[in-house]
Amino acid sequence: MAPRVVVVEADGGSRGNPGPAGYGAVVRDPETGEVLAERSESIGTATNNVAEYQGLIAGLAAAAELGAAEVDVRMDSKLVVEQMCGRWQIKHPGLRPLAAQAAGLVGRFEAVRFAWIPREQNRDADALANAAMDAAAGRPAVSTVTGRPALTPAAAPVAGSDPATAPASWEPRPSFTATRLILVRHGETPYTEQRRYSGRGDVPLSERGRAQVRATAARVAALAPSVAAVLSSPLSRCTRTAAAIAGALGDVPVRTEDDLIECDFGDWEGRTFAEVRAQWPGEMDAWLASPRIAPPGGESFTHVAERCHRVVRGLLTAYPGQTVVVVSHVSPIKLMLRDALAAGDGFLHRLFLDAAGISVLDMWPDGGVAVRTVNDTAHLAAIE
Repeated sequence: MAPRVVVVEADGGSRGNPGPAGYGAVVRDPETGEVLAERSESIGTATNNVAEYQGLIAGLAAAAELGAAEVDVRMDSKLVVEQMCGRWQIKHPGLRPLAAQAAGLVGRFEAVRFAWIPREQNRDADALANAAMDAAAGRPAVSTVTGRPALTPAAAPVAGSDPATAPASWEPRPSFTATRLILVRHGETPYTEQRRYSGRGDVPLSERGRAQVRATAARVAALAPSVAAVLSSPLSRCTRTAAAIAGALGDVPVRTEDDLIECDFGDWEGRTFAEVRAQWPGEMDAWLASPRIAPPGGESFTHVAERCHRVVRGLLTAYPGQTVVVVSHVSPIKLMLRDALAAGDGFLHRLFLDAAGISVLDMWPDGGVAVRTVNDTAHLAAIE
């Protein structure tokens, strides 16, 4: 049964301000003090205040996951408490998107009450934040509350069964029992060449992109002559790609899936990477530091991952042991691969996915996962 009221204790810190930073959050039963959830994560280089806000966001998200209706937030950050109560202005531009994200989570509850507490009364969240900073230095984060490794957002299952806890084995698995996902990024658009953020805007394929799509369709048909379904983001750059693939497969039906749409980049939509770096340096640093941070007016990677989780879970249920083609965008495909590989969040900024690239992964009923191909572009070699 979901608790009606929970207590969230949250903290964050930075060794250097800015420096190596991390946050911690504990969700408790207000009557028994029982720990209901923990969150802890290293967030790279950031300030104390950024880390404190991220601790608050993580704690509120955990309370929402538990189904709580009311939350009592307790923090030793006077600045965060006063700003969230509306008594202090948010002057630093780097904190505004974090405060907005926290406010969005607050709106999901019937009531949220904020209170400042002395640091000694917030020692568990403080210890988790320090453990996260230790983890950044190569020392494992261990909960001082439970004595077990602290659960970080990256450890939570996103794509199907949790790959981190799936059966480990070097033995070959029977491919006929796996559900195979062929992940295809759409063909190139004018924004791709111009290095612009391309999220929810319906930017069409370029001439080169249409040529890539034809080559990709032939490659997918050679990889998987028997496909149960083709799913596509609703944006035209994906539906055009999916239609070409479906035609090469013998007119397999294409189904659009809203959860496969690209991340909403908000105010950054259509702008070049250089323009965003120049105009929103603090917001970009915070966004790069954590998947829980959204661009101004946009969507966090954590939320995109939740959408991808729903898609993959549905495919495993609907198409057991069959092959499905999924046509989507950079962010959803990266997140599916991150979780299939049980990789950390840094993976999102180190993996490059070309337009019309193909990745293949197999998922078994017992939770086993095998990533067979990442960003295959051999079929594009003849396109100039």
